[in-house]
Amino acid sequence: MTARRRSLLAELVLVARPLSWVNTAYPFGAAYLLSGGSLDATFVVGALFFLVPYNLAMYGINDVFDYASDLLNPRKGGAEGALADRSRHRAILVAAAVTCVPFLVWLYAAGTWASAIALTVTMFAVAAYSARGLRFKEVPFLDSATSATHFVGPAAVGLLMSGTPVPLGAVLALVAFFAWSMASQAFGAVQDIVADREGGLASIGTVLGARRTVRTAIGLYVVAAAAMLAVPWPATVLAVVPLVYAASIWPFRSLSDAEAERAHAGWTRFLWLNYVAGFLVTMVILWARLG
Repeated sequence: MTARRRSLLAELVLVARPLSWVNTAYPFGAAYLLSGGSLDATFVVGALFFLVPYNLAMYGINDVFDYASDLLNPRKGGAEGALADRSRHRAILVAAAVTCVPFLVWLYAAGTWASAIALTVTMFAVAAYSARGLRFKEVPFLDSATSATHFVGPAAVGLLMSGTPVPLGAVLALVAFFAWSMASQAFGAVQDIVADREGGLASIGTVLGARRTVRTAIGLYVVAAAAMLAVPWPATVLAVVPLVYAASIWPFRSLSDAEAERAHAGWTRFLWLNYVAGFLVTMVILWARLG
């Protein structure tokens, strides 16, 4: 392997945001198993797809089409954004397409009509969020809803793969997950308000401003907690998880736009909270299945 190819491979890995891989693979795997699936080939294919190729597509498209504004963003150029050189943009998009297609073919063939629709909506959301001509990320509130689809979509696909009836509790859990994801995207947009405005980009953050965006995120976390309270026991105990996130961003509730970049400290904490939350969800799933 040449040095150039090694460099490109390393850049593709960085573009795919390894720190976030579990956030999309885990929802698919957990939902697939809870809906009656097993540790079969479809589980492996789906988990691998939502682990790497899916994230390469989602973040690769974002990095390519947000390049101009990312140049102005001090947190880009590392784990939170590769800031890949323009000469690599075409290779990133090609790699995203080539790595996704075989997995998508399998998942469409192995699933149901319902899972196929969910997968199609999810992949459309991946492209629509950032791609030129769509740019849902620049439509306030639609940006948060589309981002939420990026993470809830894999869970919906996993839940619908087997064709078994979906219980009300599972639907409520997806509603909670969607509200949580919208809140997280909204809060994540706060730290980029200054860079987005300088780059001429709109977002829920640039439109509402830092203070109102943080408070909107807190409200959405509370909605997620309320939805989880309606889920059958023992999953009800997970209502505390969104409240922890709300408490985590509470100190930023009065943040001014000029101070928006201070929210990065809360975002860093959010990234690590995800692992703690994932552990708690896993424990509750095991409690429900084995208890």
